[in-house]
Amino acid sequence: MLDNMRVVDLTQPISSDTVMWPGAPGPTAEVILTVAHDGFYNRRISFMEHTGTHFDAPCHMVDGAIPLHEVDAGTLIRPGVVIDVSAEIDGDADGTLSLDQVHAFEAAHGRIPDGSIVLLRTGWEAFNRDPGRYAGAPGPLRFPGYGVDAARFLVEERRAVGLGVDTLGIDPGSATDFPVHRQVSHPRGVWHLEGLTNLAALPATGFWLFVGVLNLQDGSGSPARVLALVA
Repeated sequence: MLDNMRVVDLTQPISSDTVMWPGAPGPTAEVILTVAHDGFYNRRISFMEHTGTHFDAPCHMVDGAIPLHEVDAGTLIRPGVVIDVSAEIDGDADGTLSLDQVHAFEAAHGRIPDGSIVLLRTGWEAFNRDPGRYAGAPGPLRFPGYGVDAARFLVEERRAVGLGVDTLGIDPGSATDFPVHRQVSHPRGVWHLEGLTNLAALPATGFWLFVGVLNLQDGSGSPARVLALVA
């Protein structure tokens, strides 16, 4: 069956120039062993749990919520949808997904299936090597994200198991109280994918997502390898 499916990688490579949340240390890699000297190649890697394309566990911003190792693995392989508002946002760093846009998506593509992973394409993936544009650095954080009403509808009415976005965060950068994280998603056990890329290569519906994360005991998150299977 998989022979007839196309694999789309939605993951940024992790490197020393990966754009981080302002103030967070970037990843480092130290060569410890080499083929020439030791017979095999091995490195010591250091990174924050929330580096590059990454997974937010529910405990990330909610005390007592589910840590990474307790996330139901069955939620990591699910049907996906992409709500593409990149044309409407058109480079607006304060843009948000509205409930009206979710309704318009369903009018065009059908009801979002219960239990799906919902991805939001804002177009910000184009800037993920540019700290100033991607994060708003060195000034206040500015990038698009989910509006609270839209996120609440997706979580409560469509039972989304995960929300994803092509920016540094699910909430807009200007939302310093992180309402989608703290009020809408994480208290209900919904996890997030942030820093996605290549969303333009996906159809709006009709694909499956595989989310690969490190099974870190008590983790708040993990760099992720996110793959879409498209018929």
